[in-house]
Amino acid sequence: MDPHLRDLRYFVAVAEELHFTNAAQRLHIAQPTLSRQIRQLERQLDVVLFDRNQRSVALTVAGKELLGGARKILELWETTNGSLQEAGEVLRVGLQSNLGRGLLSDLESASGHRLALHQASWTDPSSGLSGRQADLALVWLPLPDPNRYRWQVLRTERRWVLLPENHPRAGQEMIDFADLIDEPFIALPAEAGAVRDFWLGNDARNGRAAKIGAEAATPEDRLEAVGLGLGLCMLAENNVPMYRWPGLTARPLTGIAPCELAVAWRADDTRPTILEFGQRAVAGGFAEPPAIPA
Repeated sequence: MDPHLRDLRYFVAVAEELHFTNAAQRLHIAQPTLSRQIRQLERQLDVVLFDRNQRSVALTVAGKELLGGARKILELWETTNGSLQEAGEVLRVGLQSNLGRGLLSDLESASGHRLALHQASWTDPSSGLSGRQADLALVWLPLPDPNRYRWQVLRTERRWVLLPENHPRAGQEMIDFADLIDEPFIALPAEAGAVRDFWLGNDARNGRAAKIGAEAATPEDRLEAVGLGLGLCMLAENNVPMYRWPGLTARPLTGIAPCELAVAWRADDTRPTILEFGQRAVAGGFAEPPAIPA
C-alpha cells in the first residue's frame, strides 16, 4: 500500500525535530503511536529512515531523500486543498478517531458539497474549528467556549462503559453509574477540557472528584489502559464496536445522561454554505429525536 499523507506528515515532523517525543507533542499524538507509524512506514517503503539510539535520532540517506519529496507532496496538497476551498467545492469536516465516519457520505449528499476530512486529536475538542483547520466538525457535546460555536445535534446515544471481562460487574446486563463512581477511569488529555469532564461522568458525580487511573490520547491508548487494569472508560453506544479487544467487554450505563453527537461550526462563519449545512442536515433526517432517558 502507498503511504498516506498522514504518514508523510508524521515523518516530516520527526525529520524536522529529530526527536520522537517532541514530534509527537507537535502532532498532538502519543509518542508510542508515532513510533509505530514510523516503523510501519519504513516497512511499507522497505527502507530505514532514521538512525536511532538512546541519545539521538538522525536521518539516513534514504530519510534525507524522502524528506525533500515528502515536503513537496504535502505543500502541493495544501495548495490544491486551499484552491478547492476558495472555489467552494469542498468543506473541511473535522472529526476525532473514527467518530461519525458513517455519517460523512450521508452528510455529503444532504449538503450538496464535497466533504474533506480533517483528522483531529483528542487534545482539540473543537476538532479543528478553533484553529480554522475545519469548516465544520462532528463533535461530542459539550463544546469548549460554546459562545464561539453553533451546532445541530445529529444523534443521541446512551453512554456505555468499557471494562475487563473479569470485572465484578461485567456479568450485569446494565450497570448503574453510581456503582462505578469510586472506580478509577481513563481520562482524555487535560486539553480536552469540558469533554474530558463529560467522559469521566462528572455530570453525575454530585461534586465528587473522579479517580484518574491514566490518561489516553488515542483509542489505542484507551484500550491498552483498560486492558492493563488501570481503569474503566465510557463510550458512546455506536462507538462500542471500535473497542472490541480480547479480555474486554462493554455494558450500557444507567443513572447518567446520554451523549450527543453534533455537527458544529464557528459562530463567526456566516458563509451561506455553512449556515445552510445545519438546516440541510436536519432536512435530510440526520437530527435525532429527544434524548434517551438516563
